[in-house]
Amino acid sequence: MRWRPDWAAPYPREHLGSDVVAGLVTALLVIPQSLAYALLAGLPPQAGLYASILPAIAYAWLGSSRVQAVGPVAITSLMTYAVLSPLATPGSPLYLSLAATLALGCGLLLIAAAWLRLGFLAQLLSRPVINGFISGSAILIILSQLKYFFTLPSAAPDVGAAIAALGQGEFWDINSSIGLGSLLILALTRRCATHYRSMQTPGARGVLFLLRLLPLLLIFAATALVANFALTTHYPLRVVGSFSTATPLQLPVLPSLTHVSNLLLPMALLALVGMVQNISMAQTLASKRRERIDSNAELHGLGWANLLAAGCGGMPVGGGLSRTAINVAAGAQTPLASIVAGVVMLVVALGAAPLFAQVPLAMLAASIIVAAWGMLDLHALRRAWQYDRADGIAALGTALGVGFLGLESGIALGVLFSLATHLYRASTPHIAIVGRLPNSTHFRNIERHKVDTLAHVLFLRIDESLFFGNLAAVESRLRDALAQQNALRDVVFIMSAVNWIDATAAEALADWAEELALRGIRLHLAEIKGPVQDRLAHAPWWQTPEQKLHGKIFLSAHDAYEALKS
Repeated sequence: MRWRPDWAAPYPREHLGSDVVAGLVTALLVIPQSLAYALLAGLPPQAGLYASILPAIAYAWLGSSRVQAVGPVAITSLMTYAVLSPLATPGSPLYLSLAATLALGCGLLLIAAAWLRLGFLAQLLSRPVINGFISGSAILIILSQLKYFFTLPSAAPDVGAAIAALGQGEFWDINSSIGLGSLLILALTRRCATHYRSMQTPGARGVLFLLRLLPLLLIFAATALVANFALTTHYPLRVVGSFSTATPLQLPVLPSLTHVSNLLLPMALLALVGMVQNISMAQTLASKRRERIDSNAELHGLGWANLLAAGCGGMPVGGGLSRTAINVAAGAQTPLASIVAGVVMLVVALGAAPLFAQVPLAMLAASIIVAAWGMLDLHALRRAWQYDRADGIAALGTALGVGFLGLESGIALGVLFSLATHLYRASTPHIAIVGRLPNSTHFRNIERHKVDTLAHVLFLRIDESLFFGNLAAVESRLRDALAQQNALRDVVFIMSAVNWIDATAAEALADWAEELALRGIRLHLAEIKGPVQDRLAHAPWWQTPEQKLHGKIFLSAHDAYEALKS
């Protein structure tokens, strides 16, 4: 663990002004988001403010990304609610204890993964699967907020339940009016911000800042209207309500062992999702800024952020897309901006939090819906489908799994789709009959290029490592080629793309060599990599590779061509 980060040793003083301003702006602009995501998680609104203090500072100190901002995020908040709502009533003492325990366990798992250097596990989910998971989660998030617009009989845990609940709900009252009005204003604001973001003039940047400030101004205006006109007295308006006067930092109260055991799998899934989301976002930011990140340092930072979130806010946290976008747009240059934002949020939580007690819940729900709509990436799903049907099916299947089966089942489907796609491709390798390009030493596919071939020699290039799952495909291609060429004396496997051969494949090579020898055909290997050849040489059922093959091992396909052409 790094107790003194690289960016602070020494700190570049020329970035101080930019970082302080960025931290102040980020803290102010994410206040509505922090309140809303606590609401989404089924927690008191101040939990979102508290979880934006110490966790943000811990990640800034221990993580490797210079500008990523950590705090309450949509997906982890939704997962928290989905996991805990069947176990306890949202907002109850048991629910708060379970949420803190979930954050604690997630943090411990991430720290353990960092110590074990398991950052590579972030690659367990392919990008199409991640896009499908995020899009499916966005739909669930939107549906989960409809209860603040309309009077619904259930919390709509999935798409089917939401549709059924909408059919029984009461659709119009003051909450609906405020929610839909806020939704319209925020959607137009987001659309205008997208337009001005592409402009680089000082005036455009000023307008963009005002547009980003509008959600906070909208909350202040609504709060003033509710308080001045006593709307909660005359109408059934649902508001945030009183804020707790407890200090932000409190030790979590652990629930019973039975409840903890029920949270073990959700902890692992939440850690995996947080890992994937955090590292992928950090890598994207680092690529744009020409910086480098350390995956294991990211796990350390995120792990300690969740560990501290257990006692400061009591809800799991992660790298927030919109929070990070605000941080970058505000001019952040180093993690000091996140530290400043955490300090500013502490001041707000201690001194100004009660001012938000009169905020209509429908307005916070509208801000969540707008943020979730931005997560819904149909273009990515379409691109995946157009480029590769397997990736498209994986993305669509994950999105539908999240929408109709729930988050946990959706994540499991995502992992299965990622592994199944990889196994499908590995089990159906590209195998080409190749020949030599005229006047060269290069070999290419006979179906794509004009090449020279030998009538009595078959050159077969295998573009995948050999393992038990693809042997049938290789054998089938070999038999098809043998059936088309009756005068063969030699078969050459070009193995430049073969990085490893498992035990089953090594035995299969020996069997094929024996079978070909009975037909008077020798099997040769060309361009075999050193580690692969070493493993074959030490296989217990091989005496020497060449003796077992009844053929030779050539350094290159060109050498084999020259040796066998006569």
